[in-house]
Amino acid sequence: MPLRFAVIGCGAIARMHLEAISGIPEAELSIVVCRNEAKAREIEKEFGCRIVKDPIEAATDPGIDAVDIITPSGSRRDIAVAAAGAGKHVIMEKPLEITTDRVDDMLRACEEAGVKCAGIFQFRYKPAWIFAKKAVTEGYLGRVVLGDAYNKWWRTQEYYDGSSWRGTWELDGGGALMNQGIHAVDLLQWIMGDVTEVYANTGTLAHENIEVEDTAVATLRFGSGALGVIEGTTSVYPGYPMKIEIHGTKGSLIVSGDHIVDFQSAVAPAYAFEEAGRLHAPVVTMSTASDPAQVDCTWHRLQIEDFVKSVLEGTEPLVSGREGRKSVEIINAIYKSARTGAPVKLPL
Repeated sequence: MPLRFAVIGCGAIARMHLEAISGIPEAELSIVVCRNEAKAREIEKEFGCRIVKDPIEAATDPGIDAVDIITPSGSRRDIAVAAAGAGKHVIMEKPLEITTDRVDDMLRACEEAGVKCAGIFQFRYKPAWIFAKKAVTEGYLGRVVLGDAYNKWWRTQEYYDGSSWRGTWELDGGGALMNQGIHAVDLLQWIMGDVTEVYANTGTLAHENIEVEDTAVATLRFGSGALGVIEGTTSVYPGYPMKIEIHGTKGSLIVSGDHIVDFQSAVAPAYAFEEAGRLHAPVVTMSTASDPAQVDCTWHRLQIEDFVKSVLEGTEPLVSGREGRKSVEIINAIYKSARTGAPVKLPL
């Protein structure tokens, strides 16, 4: 019997989730929460699912097994807690929520109910980023001394003006880091290991009528002793692919978008260079750097497939709720440092 899903939300990211779930043989799209009547009719006709307006009603419906929450970031806690209380497994878009306290409420509810909890961080499934993780763990770079993440994107003023929740602390939870840059933060800590200290500055430099930052810079210290930098912005025209640089005493690796730009190593085996060569691209583009709607659902499908497998086989998903919490904590620490003007140690 397939895992029956309720998708909670029908905003800009919804189509990716609807197509991803519909493309998984072991999953069934049963319910979609949508309050826009025109869009609801389109979804009902195309996907053959039931439309519900109330998120809690959908999350606790006896006819579903799991919820996929894609509502604004700061609205997910209560939905997830209700779903867990009704015995439903929970997966949700990044960030899981806007503060670690709110994330912890969801994790506690899922753990007490014995249901799975996962976050959408689809870049972890892409070969170039998997190679980057392996390059560090296998010692291809020697002792890693620097790990830097750059997410220099472009969002128009209309992007913020077109939504009542974007750019607000209450529902967006932050700006260029919490909304756009969180994938880079997640990948950097996944590859480099735990962050133990941050020091940051943020600003709103290129957009009007938003409460949150559109530009942020933070220095990091990792548990290994390595240092690093995070730069995130939605103010850079025309927008550039997400990039992470990892440097060590025996090698260096630069990954941009979905490709390896450069890999150097004095100690890596020949097959590592062959693998890196297959993932290499001299010029990298990334459409989401300037247009948030340009995303392929392939990687969402792979992640939701992993989630479905974890439920059916009783295993842990690749990006569990505990894993998804880490990037929220780092960004919360960065915001705290920017507010106080002082370094902030982790865990918070």
